[in-house]
Amino acid sequence: MKKNDRIFLSIVFGILLVIAAVFYLTGKSNGAKVQITVDGVLYGTYSLDENQEIPIETDGVITNILIIKDGMADMTEADCPDKLCVHQRAISKTGETIVCLPNKVVVEVLGSEESELDSVAK
Repeated sequence: MKKNDRIFLSIVFGILLVIAAVFYLTGKSNGAKVQITVDGVLYGTYSLDENQEIPIETDGVITNILIIKDGMADMTEADCPDKLCVHQRAISKTGETIVCLPNKVVVEVLGSEESELDSVAK
């Protein structure tokens, strides 16, 4: 590599770093609530502003426990074999999700405002 090649690569890397920082810093806003669905059916919508423990039941059996604390939602317990949902980090940004595939539970953070898209565009 010649000196000019190194300079060029440094400039390109610097530009990519700035672009990545802009996307990271302006990407998503804090959510206002979480929506829980079980097997595609709405289970409930809960505010991220209120600390609470939400037991998620399927057929009368508690399969998962979601904790909302300090504006973040975290799956703390699950009866599935791999417990991947328990190992996911807590979520708080609009669009983030926690998914428990064996129990068909999806927790998604929603924003405070409705989308500007109409129901046809959704």
